[in-house]
Amino acid sequence: MKRRDFNKLLAMAAGVALPARAFGFSPPAKEVVVGVQLTGTASWEMQTILDKRLDAHNEIRLELMDVANKQAGHVALLSGEADLILSDYIWVASLRAAGEPVTCVPHSLAVGGLMVPAGSDIGSVADLPGRTIGIAGGPVDKSWIALQAYYGQLTGDTLADKVDAKFGAPPLINELLANGEVDASLNFWHFNARAKAAGHSELISVAQMMEGMGITNQPPLLAWVFLEETAEKKDDVLTHFFDASFEAKELLASDDAIWEGLREQMRATDNDALFHALRDDYRAGIIPGYSDEMIDAAATAFAIMAEYGGPDLVGDSTTMDPGTFWAGYRA
Repeated sequence: MKRRDFNKLLAMAAGVALPARAFGFSPPAKEVVVGVQLTGTASWEMQTILDKRLDAHNEIRLELMDVANKQAGHVALLSGEADLILSDYIWVASLRAAGEPVTCVPHSLAVGGLMVPAGSDIGSVADLPGRTIGIAGGPVDKSWIALQAYYGQLTGDTLADKVDAKFGAPPLINELLANGEVDASLNFWHFNARAKAAGHSELISVAQMMEGMGITNQPPLLAWVFLEETAEKKDDVLTHFFDASFEAKELLASDDAIWEGLREQMRATDNDALFHALRDDYRAGIIPGYSDEMIDAAATAFAIMAEYGGPDLVGDSTTMDPGTFWAGYRA
């Protein structure tokens, strides 16, 4: 009998519990239900987790719930249908200010930016007065609030009073830009990537706006959001999910071959320029970790967004609740 087998028998005789792995099997994986738009960019990371079996490696069973839009995701979370959803930390902070027990862990730094058509005579945000800007979303779109804040700190003026703002869905905003019906546009990063592939250029990103306002550490706008009750009941499951998430991020940041398998989901099977623009801009938004410095940057950005976006954006609070980001995990 081998020594290690003899030691196992001794341990069993003495009533000592050995890890399940010591006998060649693993404990059953625990399910985690994640609400995402399966046509959205977060699905690229989820597919990587599944393809590389990072869920099994981290002893979880990943179940994806397709949510039609951001609002449907919010309903799925608050009704308890999903354990986690993807949303933004500003929404989390505003809910906490209203007494809702939600919290989050950062997912991505990817944000939008100000796009201009090829050959535009707009050289800086100082050239925006008198122009027409297409804005994805509504008057409290976060990129629009960030641009107003940046312009206000740069010039001392109110940008909203000096431009013609046209609001609409992201595909419509890209169409208006392509057709010359707006002079510039603010859109989500992946729609901006498509505009870049079509020959337009980014004048300034939201990240650069934040840096211009003194926020040197880029805040993570997008985050995995969950209830505090879930954190209490499933803290180990959440930890394993976030471990899998960060492992997938590392692969997406460094392995070009993985991206080839995602082309169809990216809707870029026959367009190399679009494929590379989406891949490279996604990589630019991958968070390197989850640190206290990142949370401090988010709090600073929240205060600026509260100043310029008001209660319609942040609710009743002008400062970020300290529990907005979950203290139970760091990476």
